[in-house]
Amino acid sequence: MRPKVDNVNHAAADEVFDAIHALMHLYRGRQYRLLRDSAPAITHLEDKVLGFFARHPGAMAGDLATHSGRDKAQIARLVTGLKERGLLEAQVDDTDRRKIRLHLSEAGRQLQRDNQRALSTVARQSLEGLSEAERQQLLALLQRVRANLAADENG
Repeated sequence: MRPKVDNVNHAAADEVFDAIHALMHLYRGRQYRLLRDSAPAITHLEDKVLGFFARHPGAMAGDLATHSGRDKAQIARLVTGLKERGLLEAQVDDTDRRKIRLHLSEAGRQLQRDNQRALSTVARQSLEGLSEAERQQLLALLQRVRANLAADENG
């Protein structure tokens, strides 16, 4: 006997993920335009690199590669480009001269702060009209969906 397929719930699930996809497409598009139009213009990934070193001053490129799961060569290219543009500074480690510690330059800190303010504005605008209770409910529901997907991957 064939198992029954619940087409109503399946269609509803597809609609939910189509809506999430469309939402993220609009949200990321707005973020990309803000970053592209910043002075100096940077990519979304470059902004993520600056954010990492803002949160972890003195970390090394390998730390970012481990944290992000990205290829070390890709990280090296990003770091080199940001250093050349004066947004990152490299310092030799005091205890082990083979290690290079990375810090945001003053220009990098200012750009990162400006971009974070702009990106936070996008986030606030996207939730406009929702009450605090609705935002908390939305967050809780999305966390449950995420947990369902994570559990499926781990088990």
